Amino acid sequence: MKMTNTKTTTKLALCAGAAALAAFTPQSHAQSSDALIDKLVSKGILTVNEAKDLREDSDKDFNTAFAAKTGMPDWVTGYSFNGSFRGRYEQFSSDYNTGGGALDKSRLRYRLLLGMTVNMKDNLEAGFRIGSGDQKVAGVGNPLSQNSTMGDNWSDKGLYVDLAYGKWTPISGGDWTLSATFGKMERDVVFSDTTWMLIDPDLTPEGGAIQGSYAINKNHAINFSGEGFILDANPKNSTHQPTMGGIQAAWKAKWNDKWNSSLGVAAYAIFSPEQLTSATNNAASNVVLINQGNTRGANGAPLYNFNPIVADASVTYTLDSFPLYEGAFPITLKGEILNNPGAPKNNDGYWAGITFGKSGKKHTWDLSYRYEYLESDAWYDQLCDDDNVAFYKNTTPGGASGYLGGTNIKGHFIKFNYSLTDSLTFSTTCYLNSLINPNQITGGTITAEPQSNVMHFFADIIWKF
Repeated sequence: MKMTNTKTTTKLALCAGAAALAAFTPQSHAQSSDALIDKLVSKGILTVNEAKDLREDSDKDFNTAFAAKTGMPDWVTGYSFNGSFRGRYEQFSSDYNTGGGALDKSRLRYRLLLGMTVNMKDNLEAGFRIGSGDQKVAGVGNPLSQNSTMGDNWSDKGLYVDLAYGKWTPISGGDWTLSATFGKMERDVVFSDTTWMLIDPDLTPEGGAIQGSYAINKNHAINFSGEGFILDANPKNSTHQPTMGGIQAAWKAKWNDKWNSSLGVAAYAIFSPEQLTSATNNAASNVVLINQGNTRGANGAPLYNFNPIVADASVTYTLDSFPLYEGAFPITLKGEILNNPGAPKNNDGYWAGITFGKSGKKHTWDLSYRYEYLESDAWYDQLCDDDNVAFYKNTTPGGASGYLGGTNIKGHFIKFNYSLTDSLTFSTTCYLNSLINPNQITGGTITAEPQSNVMHFFADIIWKF
């Protein structure tokens, strides 16, 4: 009887200890308590059935302790904070120097991101993130950048809602997964790489999306998504809201321990593009112009439709080791091509590149190169990477002069990342670009631009937390 009581007492103490551990470390609850219980089973202290009961009791105790500690309702199962701080030195330069020419300029900038994700029962999730950023016009932040520029006598800088979303995953586990997201969200890209040619990586679109995957087997899967996003609500003098829709599908394959590949296709469409009237700072416009390159009418709206078809492919080979690199070393070839049948000409785009290595862990690095060619009406210029710039000497009607991103740009991209620690990464990026067609057309007016080569360089130091 004494031995039985001792054993029971030991189990109760272990259960209490596991629950206490879980209560005080909410993010590692499942891992910590499960590892402890598995160890007790392996030592013969607990039977499999006792371990099952202990896990259930531990979960109940954890949920109770978690709710009491945080003040959150019992259907909240966990939460996490995340963010980053990035410091940047940035420089623009051009070889055009006739008649005043392009001024070389440099600046110091920083970016702060701080977010929270809340997980709930029944596969529900909600989250938000705030980000720094310069005002574009009338208190509106730049959708293509969360950078704040140092200056203006140390003026206080703004914070904006960068993410705010709800997500439900009704199907999870097994061969299928399916989720739906609504709000201002990070765009789910199923291709091999974030497609900067189409969507600036800093954009967080607003609307709804469905993402899913099907596991054909352990080495092959199909990922897919459908999305509908609002570009402008209640445009002036119209009931037709400009919106964007898209579908993507990609086949992900792992052929063996060395070779991986991806093959994708996508179709996009922008509805009511004639309502996307724009200018750099014009209260009569529906949207603010940041990039440029599209052929536009006198009101600043694009003249042509955008419904491109996109194809994407990548292949990765992994070496067992590589000099000055810790761990297996991936080498990836990748590329993308698009055609926009909504425009009669200047409607093609492509990029191709290679990446050596992968940063993110201590003492790992990567080096990337790509060449990009994006004609003026291949895609809506306001969504493109705004760091991929060319120089405009003249101000087009409704547009701007200076260093601007968008379409009608060709050139080279080189990037190097080195992770000094798991949380600290140093990065350098260089764009070498020029305009494809120097003749810009807006409202029937042709503006001839000088041919010039532009360098956009920046160096970053990034803290992740």
